[in-house]
Amino acid sequence: MYDIERQCFPLPWSEEQCAAAFGQKAFSALGLFRDEALIGYISVYHTLDELEILNLAVLPNERRRGYGRRILGVVLRLARKMAISKILLEVRVGNKPAICLYESCGFKREGVRKKYYTDTGEDALIYLCSI
Repeated sequence: MYDIERQCFPLPWSEEQCAAAFGQKAFSALGLFRDEALIGYISVYHTLDELEILNLAVLPNERRRGYGRRILGVVLRLARKMAISKILLEVRVGNKPAICLYESCGFKREGVRKKYYTDTGEDALIYLCSI
């Protein structure tokens, strides 16, 4: 997961942050594999009847093949089975491919966190999917 973090995000989680996340009871991650190699993942935080998507990442050379949609679809199906009422996430305002994916999967823009990302001062858009 850490290697994918470094390749996909301007501010990747450190190895320590990844390890700490896996130590939390409410944290879960699903991997996406092709030919036994991890090519993507989604991580979530589960509280009561909500999920927060922390990260969704697919290796750059594996993008535009529907993998992000596939793994997000798995989480949406699991959420319905778990009686989750809503799924939240934050995305960089400039991450147009991710925004298009989320909106096409039923997420609606709910708000903005101004200057959320410390590396660029970029805003984060808050998205919600009601299940």
